[in-house]
Amino acid sequence: MLLYLPPVLVTARYAGLWPALAVSVLATLTFNFFFTKPYHTLRIGSPSDILTVSALLLVAVVTSQLASAMRTQAQLAAASAARNATIAGLARKLLSCTKREAVAEVVVADLARLFDCHALFAANEDPPALLAAMPPETALAPNDHAAMATALAQGTPVGRGIQRINQADWQFNPVIGQGKIHGVVGLARADGRAPVAESQRELLANLLDQAALALERARLEAEASATIALRERDRLRAVLLASIGEDVKPRLLAIQAGSRTLRRNPGDREAANVIATEAGKLQRYIDNLVDLSPGDDQEPITCGALTIDLFRHHVSRNGLEVHLTPKEFAVLAELARHAGRVLTHRHLLRAVWGPAHEGHLDYLRVAIRALRQKLEDNPAAPQLILNEPAVGYRLAFGAGERQAGTLPRQ
Repeated sequence: MLLYLPPVLVTARYAGLWPALAVSVLATLTFNFFFTKPYHTLRIGSPSDILTVSALLLVAVVTSQLASAMRTQAQLAAASAARNATIAGLARKLLSCTKREAVAEVVVADLARLFDCHALFAANEDPPALLAAMPPETALAPNDHAAMATALAQGTPVGRGIQRINQADWQFNPVIGQGKIHGVVGLARADGRAPVAESQRELLANLLDQAALALERARLEAEASATIALRERDRLRAVLLASIGEDVKPRLLAIQAGSRTLRRNPGDREAANVIATEAGKLQRYIDNLVDLSPGDDQEPITCGALTIDLFRHHVSRNGLEVHLTPKEFAVLAELARHAGRVLTHRHLLRAVWGPAHEGHLDYLRVAIRALRQKLEDNPAAPQLILNEPAVGYRLAFGAGERQAGTLPRQ
């Protein structure tokens, strides 16, 4: 009985097509040898036995092909899962990188490990700036510099193992995101072979996409940090100027009044004139400084039917006041101050909830959902508060709709 179904059971253990077919034929012949008359021969004496053996052979062949297809699909699924796990691993490491140098170091270390080769990352500058390399003492030959410049200029892979500039030792792959060439990743092997096999190019492209996304996120973080620092400086400057206007200016007026009193005494007239002249100069300087204090936040911002008054903490839609919670207004105000610019999740969480809540993305999502319900014509298809996947949000303004001041629009 152990040999009764060998074509089905045995071939299922083999995935390769030709080995499975060979086993199918062998199993069928074995069945014929032991279970058809005359026994222990390969001859068949009955037409029904011929039909049985032929049917078993057909089943074995079909089973072998199915087993081969199943194993191929399993291998493809395993390869896809491994590729996705590799991409997710790099993306997870890049989430904590807020500067391009940190992004470059993580990308270079991962690529050098994954492809077992040397790696470097150069930023798209003039000349290209080497941000990270593995090993650190990596040096490029003139041909490699030419290949790098070509990759940065044209946005296409260049170098070893690729048709163009074959004499280069390195292979350079541009890192492109949002239509911009952020930099280039160089790969090379000590034995001179191409660093990336053709079957691995899709994986490399996916990893470079993650690097581009991290660089874009780092750029936005840097812009957000610079904007926060600028706002804080303007706030301190406004407080300082207000203090000068309120505390210093009255005392200057008192000095000027005293100098006018001194002028009535002929003996003190010359000294009084000098004091009055210097006090007048100081007053003009202070008046000029106070006049320079920023006032953009006192002007409302409009977007279609929506009006946002940052100075008075008032939001209206079609002339009707919209009630927002303090957190909802804080998120909207932060987006409005940087209208048209993408603000990262981390920036918004830090600005509204504080540094301790930078990882609580659900807080921000709840606030954005509430704002869209209250401000959008169709919350399911928002036109005002737009999402930039995996990066953050931006407040979209039409041409000529922004009324308040000088904030840049992008």
